[in-house]
Amino acid sequence: MEESLPYETASWGRRVLALLVDWFASILVVSLFVPVFGTTGGPGSFYTLLVFVVESAVLTATVGGSFGKMVTRLRVVRVETGGRVDLLRSFARAILVALVIPPLIFRPDRRGLHDLAAGTATVPLLTPDRA
Repeated sequence: MEESLPYETASWGRRVLALLVDWFASILVVSLFVPVFGTTGGPGSFYTLLVFVVESAVLTATVGGSFGKMVTRLRVVRVETGGRVDLLRSFARAILVALVIPPLIFRPDRRGLHDLAAGTATVPLLTPDRA
């Protein structure tokens, strides 16, 4: 039996935009220390992925979403409580996103395998007039 969420999940467009913002921010951070541009498969690629996972996990656990999600007015919540995600679940979710395939396999409510495994959902950040 499929559970029904008490809130709407974020659109794919905003999720993809958040992911792109996070990825480019990670590239910019890594490029300050290691050559990233013009190289393929070098250490810069690994460091970019590492920065992406750490940034996404830590910010999701502390402020409710990665840099890209905050910019696009999204947040990640625990399905059971609607509250913040703990650090362990946040890291598990970020690692699954980095594997690429889990977010591409999803349910009709737009929750991918990464969200199902972590017990989370990505939702629009409500403003006081929409709450």
